[in-house]
Amino acid sequence: MLPSETPAHHEREAAKLPREISSLVDARTRVRKGGASAKDGKCVVYWMQRAQRALDNPALDLAVSVANTLGLPVVAFFSAIDNFPHANLRHYHFLQQGMVDVEHDLAERNIGFVMRRPPNHEILPFVEEVKAALVIGDENPLRFMRAKRDKTASSIQIPFLTVDADVVVPSRLLEKAQYAAYTARPKLEKLRSQWLKPCANAAAAHIWKKPRGLEHYDPKLDITAGWKKLDRSIGPVETFAGGTHAATRRLRWFLDNAFRSYAEKRGQPEVDGSTKMSPYLHFGHISPFTIALAAQKAVKDGKATIADLDSLFNEMLIWRELAVNFVTYSDNYDSWECAEPWAKETIREHADDPRPHKYSLEQMRDARTHDDLWNAGQLQMVTTGWMHNRVRMYWAKKILEWSPNAATAFEWAVILNDSYLLDGRDCNGYAGIAWSIVGKFDRPWFDRPIFGKIRYMSRESTGKKFNSAKYIAEINALAGPQPAPAATVQPSLW
Repeated sequence: MLPSETPAHHEREAAKLPREISSLVDARTRVRKGGASAKDGKCVVYWMQRAQRALDNPALDLAVSVANTLGLPVVAFFSAIDNFPHANLRHYHFLQQGMVDVEHDLAERNIGFVMRRPPNHEILPFVEEVKAALVIGDENPLRFMRAKRDKTASSIQIPFLTVDADVVVPSRLLEKAQYAAYTARPKLEKLRSQWLKPCANAAAAHIWKKPRGLEHYDPKLDITAGWKKLDRSIGPVETFAGGTHAATRRLRWFLDNAFRSYAEKRGQPEVDGSTKMSPYLHFGHISPFTIALAAQKAVKDGKATIADLDSLFNEMLIWRELAVNFVTYSDNYDSWECAEPWAKETIREHADDPRPHKYSLEQMRDARTHDDLWNAGQLQMVTTGWMHNRVRMYWAKKILEWSPNAATAFEWAVILNDSYLLDGRDCNGYAGIAWSIVGKFDRPWFDRPIFGKIRYMSRESTGKKFNSAKYIAEINALAGPQPAPAATVQPSLW
């Protein structure tokens, strides 16, 4: 845990806040830098990172509450950094579509908006430019963003608070790493009723006026223009449009057309029965509060059953929040080293087992294996930027089976997941890979070659759980003609 994230640090810094501000802070908030707000402060800055939305955003709500208490306006600041690990043109295009909605929706709440790009994109110089009284940001447990928050906390001279805005139950209330869903579920369900409530979405009482000459990049322009090191080989997809407005439209369609049969059909990749909210949740374009409360209302209105709601909540409010807990407390969340001791032992015992099929990362990337179901999943990822969850589990387990070892399998799965999926580089993705490849959150199974005691999934059994022939045909039709499968890997590509 980083220095500014420890409970002791939070309590010490929170005690330095003036009463009118500390009274607005709850368990969702960490005080990374305490003290009184700047006496000559002209505004409250909301540092937008993970929660890229203006609605149902607890971090933004706190910024508005603090600003209204201090009699100041609010300005949201977003930095479009050009070096996020594994990010490429596909991701930045989707992100930028969201920024257009952010600017519009913030204006509806009397909140200013400034977006910057490198080189003049750091938070601390911006805070000085606008003479901020204090800064409120949002949480992101990924190490790249955690390091940025900690660096800011160590250098900023005014109060700096961060809010856990993208989970319903504040992550810190779980207190420690959870071993599995069955350990996290009772805790999360007990706390849910306290925290699953409508967000305030209040307007700022004072309108922020942009100082003359203050730099702001128009979100309608290409934010990647001139970025020479950006990977542009993986381009935008037509299957998803980014932003809160597109997310809301998809949610409404799901609740009206697919929610009633969600418990039954969510595991059928050939049916459009998934929420497809994961890209929007990853970028923070929609809030879990928005989805959960709308789903509850849909059940009340007779559009779905309690079983459908329970199934949705199990995915979004148990497994997703378990994934956040996993990344928060594991320094090795994107490596096979995150495995439990029993899994590490069985992996080592079977490290030298012969692999009947071996493929290189390049062959997997191009979906040139002997397995038509696996190829379809990979093509769905590359072509649409999304993959059905049932197929994702099978996809990752086959990477373990076809790779030189578990460490390489985990590394390759992360590369493919993060590069092509719109919801890549996310807690959910890392947790899913860890479950599939090193048995995280699972239990030991019967010992077998290559997998050891890690749960195995076969082409035959997986393909019988849904209409795999229809799914494969649909994806192949979407992706178009593909290269012939590769029988084995070339040694030079290992």
